[in-house]
Amino acid sequence: MKNQKLVRKIAKSAAAFLLAVVTGVTAIPQEAQASSLPYQPYNYNYWEDIVFTPAAYEPRKIVSGLDFTFEGEAIGAFVTPQDLCKSPTGDVYIADTGNNRIVVVDSTMTEVRRIITTFDNNGAEDGFKQPTGVAVSQSNQLYVADSQNRRVVVLNEDGTLARFVENPQSEVLDEGYQFVPLKVSVDYADRVYCIAQNMFEGIMVFETNGEFTGFFGTINVEISLWEKFWRKLATKEERAKSQLFIPTEFTGIDIDPDGFVYASNIDPNGEQGVRRLNPKGQDVIKKGVNKNVGGDLWIDGNSDYSGPSQFTDVVYRDSGIYSCLDKKRGRIFTYDHEGNLLYIFGGLGTQTGTFRLPVAIENIDRDLIVLDATSGNITFFNETEYGRLINQAVALRYDGDEAQAVELWERVLDLDENNELANTGIGKAYLTAGDYEKAMYYLELGMARDYYSVAYRRYRNNFLTANANILLSILFVIIIAWVVWRRIKKKKGIVLFKKKGKKGGSLNA
Repeated sequence: MKNQKLVRKIAKSAAAFLLAVVTGVTAIPQEAQASSLPYQPYNYNYWEDIVFTPAAYEPRKIVSGLDFTFEGEAIGAFVTPQDLCKSPTGDVYIADTGNNRIVVVDSTMTEVRRIITTFDNNGAEDGFKQPTGVAVSQSNQLYVADSQNRRVVVLNEDGTLARFVENPQSEVLDEGYQFVPLKVSVDYADRVYCIAQNMFEGIMVFETNGEFTGFFGTINVEISLWEKFWRKLATKEERAKSQLFIPTEFTGIDIDPDGFVYASNIDPNGEQGVRRLNPKGQDVIKKGVNKNVGGDLWIDGNSDYSGPSQFTDVVYRDSGIYSCLDKKRGRIFTYDHEGNLLYIFGGLGTQTGTFRLPVAIENIDRDLIVLDATSGNITFFNETEYGRLINQAVALRYDGDEAQAVELWERVLDLDENNELANTGIGKAYLTAGDYEKAMYYLELGMARDYYSVAYRRYRNNFLTANANILLSILFVIIIAWVVWRRIKKKKGIVLFKKKGKKGGSLNA
């Protein structure tokens, strides 16, 4: 099995490289030629081969700062914006980094609610200096990662200053440490989670009063035995030139309603670009069949497309579904709560639906929006019929309603007959319903080997139980026949022995 996967992985690498080059230019899928999508939707199967799929999302529109006015005046283009988020009321907050402001627009991206450039700080006017992160709490307080002022600014809903989160003090911090917040998020208890520049120990956590309480979700980097051995033999100069084995820095953060933290990071091995951290900071994410939540599988080649994906942001959507943004190839990868890759779309370029430098992703109802730092644009992606069916089926399965999801999975197969997740979903529904023969059929198509083994075992046990009387009767007949045959053979052996004795004379003679 491992050899088969290795061979297929080598072939897959070549195909993936060609796909990467093509999708960065003008690729158009067969199912989407009518809408002229600038990217080729695809996925990976069990063997890690690329399989082309219908589009789960398609670009609807692009907006920029040039499209907005506020109080009768144009607000101007966004300059190197770095983050966006939605509030509980549905408004979208944009960290317009180069303009040192926060722009608040409605959920349809048609009207500017307000522009925040200054606030009152104990009677003095204060403002932002390159704000790179933004978040809104459940109580509608605004949190801004005011990077070059080295603080997180917390504003009330009316725009008044609530407090600062700055100058963290702790024995675990290096002497003279300078706090430069890049991304910020806040949970239901108003605890602040902050990704800081050059902070590799993990996500920094602050209590409501701004007190630094420690690190969260530290990523441990494992060194191979060969590297350990080599570093013992290497000279000081060779070790200085070698790769530094330091924990990976986080890049994006989001928090679900249950308080689990989803954090993206750049994994040099391309296997895990996102983590799901429980309240203890432990990673409890599930990785699916291929054990990969890192986006594109490793792509070989000597071009800008070589190497694994680089996740720069993550958004938790609903029902265990989350989407990750890959800045390396401009793609969005969406997973379910079991770590199964649902669909892939997007790409690099200048057409609608592609990006130059994507930095942030957010969901608005069933739409997804992506912020591009270089162009200063925000792209809206609409859910297609194919995407809607998958999202709804996954949501039903997340709620434990496998049977209701069957009809949706069947419609997915009408659009994409090779969809392994749909076959697995149908198979699991039949498994739950006790129809193990049908479950085995669909689970085999879905390459769900673990579930197939369960279905086969139950099918075998049911067969043995249902036919126990017949099987026992057959076994009883076989045993009786064997006993009778042994007795007949024994008697015949005695008769033959006596006949030989009479013909040849007495044995005692």
